[in-house]
Amino acid sequence: MWLLGGFAAGLLLFLLVLLAGRREERVADSPDAAPPTADGTAYTPLPSPLPADADGASGMGDAPDAVAGDDSRPHLVEPPPPPPAPAEPEMPLPDPVAVEVPVSPSGEPTPIPGQTPPPRYPATSLRRGETGTVLVRATIGVDGRPRDLDVAQSSGYRRLDRAAMDAVRRWRFQPAQSNGQPVEASVNVPIEFTR
Repeated sequence: MWLLGGFAAGLLLFLLVLLAGRREERVADSPDAAPPTADGTAYTPLPSPLPADADGASGMGDAPDAVAGDDSRPHLVEPPPPPPAPAEPEMPLPDPVAVEVPVSPSGEPTPIPGQTPPPRYPATSLRRGETGTVLVRATIGVDGRPRDLDVAQSSGYRRLDRAAMDAVRRWRFQPAQSNGQPVEASVNVPIEFTR
C-alpha cells in the first residue's frame, strides 16, 4: 500500500512540473511578450592619448638630471675577457687509406688489448644463476674486424651465447699474416660467464 501511494505521489508531482513548464512556454510564445534584450554593461571610453612631445606623456614625470661623478646609479660592469688559450700545434690527420692495421706476427688473429670490451651479463641469466663458457668462432677480416660469427661450443643457455657473440662483434683484432700481408682468418674466442 505504501509503495502504491509513493508511486501515485511521484506521478502527480511529475504531471504538475510538466504542466508548469508548458504554461511558461505558452507565455513566452505569446505575441504580447516582449523579446529578450541583451543590455550590455555601459563602459566609459578611454581618454585619448597625449601627443609624444607633451610634458608628462608617459605619466612618469621628468627624467632626473644626471649628476657628474654620481656613482649611486646602477651601471653595467663588464668582466675583462679571458686570456686566449695557448694554441696547440695541429696534428695532421692520417689518410684513411694509408692507415696501417697492426698485423699479428703469428698465423692467427689476436685481440688488440684495450679493444676487447667485456660481455654484458644478461640480467635474467644473473638472477637465475646461469653460468658457463661460450666458444665463439669468428672470421677476422684484413681490417681486424670480425666478419662472420657463430657459436662453436654453447654454454647451454641461449642468452649467454648471444651476449658472448655481441661482445666479440665489438672486439678488434690484429689480423693474421701470410707472406708479410694481412689475410682473413678464423679464431676461436672463449668467453666465460661466472658469478
